[in-house]
Amino acid sequence: MSRLFPPAPQNLPRLAVLTLSILAGAAAQALAHAPDSLQRLALSQIQETVQAPRKSAADDTNPATEIPLPGPLKQESSQSTETPENPENLSDPARPHVKENGTPPAVEYDVGKLPAPVKETRERILEAAKSGDIEALRPLIGTGDEMTALSLSGYEGDPIDYLKGISGDDKGQEVLAILVDLLETGYVHLDAGGTNELYVWPYFFAYPIDKLTSPQMVELYQIITAGDYEDMKTFGAYIFYRIGISPDGKWQFFVAGD
Repeated sequence: MSRLFPPAPQNLPRLAVLTLSILAGAAAQALAHAPDSLQRLALSQIQETVQAPRKSAADDTNPATEIPLPGPLKQESSQSTETPENPENLSDPARPHVKENGTPPAVEYDVGKLPAPVKETRERILEAAKSGDIEALRPLIGTGDEMTALSLSGYEGDPIDYLKGISGDDKGQEVLAILVDLLETGYVHLDAGGTNELYVWPYFFAYPIDKLTSPQMVELYQIITAGDYEDMKTFGAYIFYRIGISPDGKWQFFVAGD
């Protein structure tokens, strides 16, 4: 039943091996001129790095963005009086949003509590998905800078072609089924009144994955498989598909991964 998990697990090991190879090569050159004691210490550290468990949870489809190269160091003036931005406002609201050791968010099932624009957008997405024609999503996805995010790492080409490409069938109907499944679960209201205020389906997106009750686990298994759940426990958060709608009714994202 494992549906449509992003294909990154096939890419991540190769990327991890390449990264470790580069690190090991650089370390070997440095150790050639170091005392024996330092060589033994450095080699033990490399072995610890190689033996570290790899992340098994799914990521998005573009491995080139998983480990970005660091940018140039920016020198900040010690006399700067600017107030730094809130880190929460700088985070990507489409990425896993679980607060460690925090109180789980309130889970809502009553769509009547949604703001009218959010409720309307949800209904329009459901109507389009249940039509069986993925082209019905096109006007809801939009264009340009206002387009709904469909990938955490971006993609090239037409958005509908992209959705068909990640679907298990050539018509994109598996994607449509996932949209329906998600929008018929409970939701959470995040960052109320803040910069990243959103209504997100399913609520698992912001809920501690290891604190789900038995009824909540049944709800989760309506969306993912037991194998997917084990991967998510390793990662520490729900990372399957989620839908975010802002209070003004804009469909902000439909993405998976971390």
